[in-house]
Amino acid sequence: MKKLYFFLFLALSFTLGAQNTVGLLSYQPTETFAGYNLIYPHNQPNVYLIDNCGEVVHVWEDEPNWRPGNTAYLMDDGRLVKTKRQASVAGNPIWAGGGGAIVEIRSWDNELLWSFERNDENNRLHHDITITPQGTILMIAWEKKTMEEAMAAGRSPFLLSDDELWPDYVLEVDPATDEVVWEWHVWDHLVQDIDPGFPNFGVVGDHPERVNVNWDTSDGDADWMHTNSIDYDPLNDQVILSVPTFHEFWIIDHSTSTAQAASSNGGLSGRGGDLMYRWGNPAAYQQGAEADQQLFYQHDVHLVDDLLPITHPYYGKVALFNNRVGADFSTANVLSPVYDMYDGNYPMTGNTWGPSEFDIVLQHPTPTQLYSTGLSSVQFLPNGNALILDGRHGYAFELSPDNEVVWEYLVPLVAGQPATQGDNLETNNNLTFRMTRYPLDYPAFTDRDLSSLGWIEQSPDVTFCDFILPTNELMTDYQLEIYPNPTSGKLTIEWEGGMMIELRLLDLLGRTVYRSKESGGRCYLSSVDWHPGMYIVQINGVSVSKVVVVR
Repeated sequence: MKKLYFFLFLALSFTLGAQNTVGLLSYQPTETFAGYNLIYPHNQPNVYLIDNCGEVVHVWEDEPNWRPGNTAYLMDDGRLVKTKRQASVAGNPIWAGGGGAIVEIRSWDNELLWSFERNDENNRLHHDITITPQGTILMIAWEKKTMEEAMAAGRSPFLLSDDELWPDYVLEVDPATDEVVWEWHVWDHLVQDIDPGFPNFGVVGDHPERVNVNWDTSDGDADWMHTNSIDYDPLNDQVILSVPTFHEFWIIDHSTSTAQAASSNGGLSGRGGDLMYRWGNPAAYQQGAEADQQLFYQHDVHLVDDLLPITHPYYGKVALFNNRVGADFSTANVLSPVYDMYDGNYPMTGNTWGPSEFDIVLQHPTPTQLYSTGLSSVQFLPNGNALILDGRHGYAFELSPDNEVVWEYLVPLVAGQPATQGDNLETNNNLTFRMTRYPLDYPAFTDRDLSSLGWIEQSPDVTFCDFILPTNELMTDYQLEIYPNPTSGKLTIEWEGGMMIELRLLDLLGRTVYRSKESGGRCYLSSVDWHPGMYIVQINGVSVSKVVVVR
């Protein structure tokens, strides 16, 4: 059976969604990847699941005093794993952007199943988590070091403007037992070249597997590393960390015990908890110049594997959002670290780790429309498209391999409150850390009610998707195929049965711009002289194709 194709094309002179300023901005249904989008916007407590029309189909609500801390993940059994913190952070001993406190597991129906908290005078969870195939949860945390402790590790007193330091560590918690089953602390893997009297004295250029305690890009702020993402590689048993203040991501060995992770021996790599790999800014380990820097305050560094078939061209590679790569634009990137599984290490080329360049660099077709100094994410979809979120502006779009924007959505919130359709949102008003699209056949959705619950925004454009999407009864009756659509020349219309039809094309004011009688199951129309815009296809007086775009 043939399919009915409908497209929405963003012409400069005329667009169906031109009036839409929030929520769904544009949508080409047959060019997008069908699924549901998970968002957890800042400045409010709820996790939303929205369809590609921008309608809410499920929500995990929380009390108004909670905020993201910062991520949420939907498991294939329908459970939600989310991070959160109190809205008020006044007086908190440890606080910086991205701060969290609690990790929860909730059922599809929002029943609290499990909770873990780490937020006290010396520790605080922050930014991100990742769930391993065994069901344990890897978390990022700050640990406070006093000025005396920091200086005893070789930190320059001139780089302690807050009189303390918060190096990051990773802890792994098993929800089945509530136990911390593994830890890794960067504090165990420092090097410094200030005081030869300390045991970690050395030159980072000679020890790139260690972290220079005096590398600093934040004017001595206590939040020294600001690790903003964590991911797990189950094939090689490794952890991937994004460290934006170093403009690098690191890979560490998870096959170690906690004791081995505190040393330089053990694990499949044989190097304990020392860095197996680091990439993005070789100057951080005294190799290369400014021109060699590839990452610029990156976010969402992750292994491309979730929800994708292994045949996907980027499967097993590393993807990331490169925030500050330009003065007014950001990119999404993919690269291929080379791992020698027999040796258990990432070989270096000379004194640096490769590759020397990205496999792919994605930009918005209008590059300056994608610029976020923080937050943000990228997800590669099974149909070859990429879902990219500009977190600073809450702006998400789906990009085809031909660099065409086929779906756009602007998170419709102003400081956590619903925006009104027609509002023009300002930067930082609808901060959103990530967006993830789950396919329609994701097991979590089996036998779930995913009917519309309405929209996040006020005064939504309730007819937008109705106009774009086909009517099932008419699809069955006529089994149409209309192509190419958009068109700038010849438009082909095919239907099954070969019956005689009366064909009309109407503009959006209802005026007939073309009329004829056709038979044989196929006709060709020249659109060369048609004005740019959108048209309704009618057959025998019935609107069977709601959108035809001519450019």
